[in-house]
Amino acid sequence: MKNKNKLAGKNVLVTAGAQGIGESITRHFIDNGANVAIHYFSSADTANQLVEYSTSKGQKAVAIAGDLTNEADANAMVEKTIEAFGGLDILINNAGSLVARKMLGEIKAEFWHKVMDINLTSMMFVTRAAAPYLAKNDNSSIVNLASLAGRKGGHPGSLAYSTSKGAILTLTRALSSELGPQGIRVNAVAPGLILGTSFHNTHTTKESAAATTAGIPIQRAGNASDVARAVLYLASEYDGFITGATLDINGGVYNM
Repeated sequence: MKNKNKLAGKNVLVTAGAQGIGESITRHFIDNGANVAIHYFSSADTANQLVEYSTSKGQKAVAIAGDLTNEADANAMVEKTIEAFGGLDILINNAGSLVARKMLGEIKAEFWHKVMDINLTSMMFVTRAAAPYLAKNDNSSIVNLASLAGRKGGHPGSLAYSTSKGAILTLTRALSSELGPQGIRVNAVAPGLILGTSFHNTHTTKESAAATTAGIPIQRAGNASDVARAVLYLASEYDGFITGATLDINGGVYNM
């Protein structure tokens, strides 16, 4: 059977696509021949470097700034993507943050809403704006970034984050049912300990990372490329039979 790269020439939008896991996802799409719209909030230099990398390979790319918790910014990002590419085949909802570790007694309403807006509400805004364009194709694909924390509940201080990521698992299943008749498949990935990213550099101590790694069956932490390859697989199945699924990427530490 001929091995055809199903991502070549596809138009892809990656939110928070210029740092950490998002940057790796963007690079993997570019290396597979896709045109990529790279959303960023503060990583302008990396976003522009990725655009240069894509154009050097003869592919289209555009960097788009925006605060996706702002409905107008989310809508504008999608519109700019369509202006640049003329259409959209794949959406990667990667933007998210733990923000800070706070125990239940420390959580104020403002903090709770901020975490939910960054991780969950922004994803709804972007998906709602992108869905009509994705539906114009016979087959399209959405991949949402959840987390092992959404499965297990996370480490102490990640209550709000874990709750938002658990909601993304449900959002993925609900969207797969609602958007399936329009030819849009919706899946998620749930990464575990992925070192070398700003997330864990900021929120995870070396001692905590070492203790977590010791409990991983394959005896290593993950890296951004581990996640990117899984995202590309689900994205490339835009004409496949997988939808409403969550792919766990955690080295076997949680396999229910």
